[in-house]
Amino acid sequence: MNAVTDHFDDALEPLGIAAGAFLVLMGLGTLLGAPWATNPNLGPVVITVLGALLSMVVGVGLAYLSWMGE
Repeated sequence: MNAVTDHFDDALEPLGIAAGAFLVLMGLGTLLGAPWATNPNLGPVVITVLGALLSMVVGVGLAYLSWMGE
């Protein structure tokens, strides 16, 4: 194929790793944006923080499965 994807078993492995890294970075960006500082209500803030953490968990899982998957 090309120099980037030649050492991967599957051509979609780099895409899975990149998507996982993107999810982790977006979760970190959401948490660093301090959603609790802009919204006085506790409910939406808790949902936002849980969503950011869940997206980070999914991103790590996706990257791990893409990297170590058979």
